Amino acid sequence: MILFPAIDLKDGQCVRLKLGDMDQATVYNSDPANQAKSFEDQGFEWLHVVDLNGAFAGESVNGAAVDAILAATKNPVQLGGGIRTLAHIEKWLSRGLSRVILGTVAVRDPTLVMEACRLFPHGVAVGIDAKGGRVAVEGWAEASELGVVELAKRFEGVGVTAIIYTDIDRDGILAGINWASTLELAGAVSIPVIASGGLASLDDVRRMLEPDARKLEGAISGRALYDGRIDPKEALALIKAARAKEAVE
Repeated sequence: MILFPAIDLKDGQCVRLKLGDMDQATVYNSDPANQAKSFEDQGFEWLHVVDLNGAFAGESVNGAAVDAILAATKNPVQLGGGIRTLAHIEKWLSRGLSRVILGTVAVRDPTLVMEACRLFPHGVAVGIDAKGGRVAVEGWAEASELGVVELAKRFEGVGVTAIIYTDIDRDGILAGINWASTLELAGAVSIPVIASGGLASLDDVRRMLEPDARKLEGAISGRALYDGRIDPKEALALIKAARAKEAVE
């Protein structure tokens, strides 16, 4: 089980949005590379990064900030937002990303995702962002007719390393993760699922360590870490203890 700290990039700064609204952005750090190093120093093992401008523009916008993050941390980094071509994927993986997250293109062109998995084994994750149970695209600006499980099942067996599932209705408002929908998705596919959107407190961390949530790869935390609602040391200690317990069971 992994707790992924999040860095969302808007105009070169580390921000958090409320309900996916670019006009409701709170700046937490003007130096994303410094934030990445801070997360590493706190003991986190991975980093989740989203280029928010890129998600709307359809191409990478905060590339300089991402490069600075990659230079600042030894932790593996996954990046989403505006990555929609094989050239985009190859560029980012060659620059040191551990995996790219494909969202809009997974809806628009699933065959590209499959080809990317073939060309870049272990380097491709799919981001499924849902609003009202339906998949949203173009930086959450558009809703599709696709259901979450329907989309996820398209990628069974093709080499997708993980599905990052975000409940937009809970993102950035500290309402708690939508465990029912997240676990339903995790139970419907064999691809590891990462929960995102709404992680609010240590209670959510404890919840993801319950036996029925062990199928998850982990969860992403943003605002709760920045606001101090989750103590990194305590959260990581809970995860370490759960791993040790599982190892002897």
